[in-house]
Amino acid sequence: MPIILLSLLIGIVTGVIQFYLLYKFVTSVTGGKQGIKTLIFAITQFIFPFAVLLLCAFLLTDNLMWIGIGAAASLIISAVIKFFLVPDFGKKSKDKSNKKTSKALDKKTSGKPS
Repeated sequence: MPIILLSLLIGIVTGVIQFYLLYKFVTSVTGGKQGIKTLIFAITQFIFPFAVLLLCAFLLTDNLMWIGIGAAASLIISAVIKFFLVPDFGKKSKDKSNKKTSKALDKKTSGKPS
């Protein structure tokens, strides 16, 4: 029984770390920051879960299912928690884009050459 709980804990920690890496990657790409830091987050985000599962496949073969369950569940739960903690995340970008389009429309309708 304790080895199952250890496997589940490894999965939960893996899922939380994977969510953090994915969140950092997505926010840097959508924020327009495409540099070496973004590339490192991208590579790490895809390699990390495979490395953990491969290591656990050799060490904890019988409990690999619990690691996968913990990782998947914590990844989903982390995303839901982040969604509810930042409810106005999408509104900020929509407001900025609405201001830009309204300025562009004002220039076109005012008759002044740009």
